[in-house]
Parts: sequence; C-alpha cells; structure tokens
Amino acid sequence: METKKSNVITLEEFKDKNYGKPGTARRDKLDAGYENFKIGAMIHEARLEKGLTQEELAEKVGTTKSYISKIENNIKEVRFSTLKKIVETGLGGHLELSIKL
Repeated sequence: METKKSNVITLEEFKDKNYGKPGTARRDKLDAGYENFKIGAMIHEARLEKGLTQEELAEKVGTTKSYISKIENNIKEVRFSTLKKIVETGLGGHLELSIKL
C-alpha cells in the first residue's frame, strides 16, 4: 500500500521557512506583532463576555472608543499601565505577567 506524503506543516515550521528562525529580525518582528494581536483579541473577547460596548469600556477606563477599537484591531500598541487599567478597572479582571527564560 502506498502512503501519500502529507503537505501539512506546523505553524513553527511555516514561520521558520517563511520568516526565518527565532532571533532573526524578520522573525522577531512577526512574533512581536502576533503578541500585540493576541492582546487585542483577548481584550475584545473579554469585553464581549462582559457585555460591554467599546464605548462603555472606554468610559470606564477614561479613554476613547476609538482607542479601544485601535487596540482590539491591532492598529495601536497598548502601554502596560493602560492595559492594566483596561483589564482591572474596565473589565473587572486581574492582569498577570510572567517572564519565561
């Protein structure tokens, strides 16, 4: 019986092939962008879970709907102090930070 070669590759293999290994400038830029995307997506998901509009969240935090939208859509990077305020004051959550070496 003949087996077909799978064309499926992992995300890490794809990134290695198309953006280089971790530590190269192009790969580091991609990975940094992904982290910002994840933050925006997590804020968006948490906001919806709490039943808040962008405007309501912005009002609680003392910022604008436009700024919340830009964070959620990965147009603007969020400062750590602002992220903490969004999570804790706006969403009633707790922000955890870890460093992995």
